[in-house]
Amino acid sequence: MAQLALKNVYKRYDDGRKKLFRRKKEQGFAVSDLSFTCEDGEFVGILGPSGCGKSTTLRMVAGLEQITGGNIYIGGRRINDLPPKDRNIGLAFEDYALYPPLSVYENLAFNMRARKVPEDEIKKAVDYVAPLLKVDDLLERKPTALSGGQKQRVNIARAIIRRPGLLLLDEPLSHLDGKMRQTLRQEIKRMHHEIKCTTIIVTHDQMEAMSLADKIVIMKDGVLQQIGTPLEVYDDPANEFVAGFIGEPPMNLMPSVILKTETGFQFSFGGSPLRIRVPRQYGPVARDGMKVTLGVRPVDVLITPGGGEQGASAPVAVYENLGDERRVCVRVGDALLNITTTEDAYYERGQIVHLTFHEERTHLFDPETGERIRTSK
Repeated sequence: MAQLALKNVYKRYDDGRKKLFRRKKEQGFAVSDLSFTCEDGEFVGILGPSGCGKSTTLRMVAGLEQITGGNIYIGGRRINDLPPKDRNIGLAFEDYALYPPLSVYENLAFNMRARKVPEDEIKKAVDYVAPLLKVDDLLERKPTALSGGQKQRVNIARAIIRRPGLLLLDEPLSHLDGKMRQTLRQEIKRMHHEIKCTTIIVTHDQMEAMSLADKIVIMKDGVLQQIGTPLEVYDDPANEFVAGFIGEPPMNLMPSVILKTETGFQFSFGGSPLRIRVPRQYGPVARDGMKVTLGVRPVDVLITPGGGEQGASAPVAVYENLGDERRVCVRVGDALLNITTTEDAYYERGQIVHLTFHEERTHLFDPETGERIRTSK
């Protein structure tokens, strides 16, 4: 195992030689002032939308991209100028990149043979790794006879057979169907616990990051947005981007104006009669006419039998029954408020429902900067 540390890392594609990188060149840095640490044996997910710099970050760690500025350390050793072969890493790409003429066994053994490892040690390594990824019954097959999931298992097995100190996974599940993605997620998590290897996975799928990683690094446009455990980034998002990116369905983000009334402050929403009482915890920052973005997760909006002090009413726009849960969208002005419930109920379009919010689980964001509005408790 090995600790990985990135300190103030920058990457700019400024040579203009590849059309692929011209857009990133025009935008400035592909990765800007990125710092985070992955501890020994930790599983870290780098999460963000396409083009945010997460794969570029992984390639810099692997030594496939030169960094523009900053430092990268593996096991306390600065590796900026170290060749990829000397970094003790295993790398599995989104594309399987298996050798078609070779059997699965020969694909697994290829790199070890290139390093002139004795055959008995190669066989011992294959016999250890193949059952971990459940490819031990595929060793005699060629890649053309394998399914997508089987190919990715072989791809990952090939990355870990040399017992690397650091395992890098670049979108390993993106080519697979939904059921196979879920199965292989479980296999990767189990494999990580078995080999206890420091692991980084790059993904744009927040479900993959939430289910696999001990810690998540969230990026946008090459800039770090938040680092935390899956529960921390879900319950305590640093800004509006993180709040809307994490969660399925994502957090409701509703532009609002705070109004002062005789009974206290209320959230108002343009074009809608809906009014929601401002929770007490926002008292220190709330003021009349203040523009905010109110964030609340669909599971924290309840459909209640009646109005009450906290209650509010709105018409149903969309109803979805997904079996284990129901999703209800209600119209709030020009926007839709998503609600997730496990209650066994059916709602007609246009039906008026009464809503209650979990006050302590609401969030406020600055509509100009997108940053979380914090309050002292």
